Amino acid sequence: MTNFTDELHYKPSLADMTIQPLEIEQARQICEWQYDPPYDLYRWPSWDTMQKDEIEFGDPVLRCTQYAAVVNRVQELIGFAQFFPLVGVTRLGLGLHPALCSKGIGTDFTRLLVREAVRRAPQNSIDLEVLTWNNRAIRAYERAGFIIDDTYVRQTPDGPAEFHCMVYQSNP
Repeated sequence: MTNFTDELHYKPSLADMTIQPLEIEQARQICEWQYDPPYDLYRWPSWDTMQKDEIEFGDPVLRCTQYAAVVNRVQELIGFAQFFPLVGVTRLGLGLHPALCSKGIGTDFTRLLVREAVRRAPQNSIDLEVLTWNNRAIRAYERAGFIIDDTYVRQTPDGPAEFHCMVYQSNP
């Protein structure tokens, strides 16, 4: 159980966040996160399903090579990241604990992940995908230095949806 979920004004800064390997217990926690609609489509299957089917961070190799946990100063899980390797590109996947959404930390959270992506593959460009209706995420990503580069439709577990591809600009 995290302490910050009960704190009305909890707002970690960039200095309060640390990236570390994603451990199994943290992966279990992420599978239990419940987002309010319409963000509930970001839910993960149960941890048992993730492990059995070796989906995403349920696959031990992917968990170790592509996923990371973001923790606060007291080692509470506040979010996670995926650093998905493409040819010449690191695609970020990210999630913030539901209790921390809309608290104004998305920009610093994203900046931390950009730093880590650069550390892991300095030669790569960095991009991410975001649903076109997710204005709160788009604003945070723009403040972190991303711009919309493309818009397209792709499949999701809930059917086809429109996405923006946003690309990081090192000098926004």
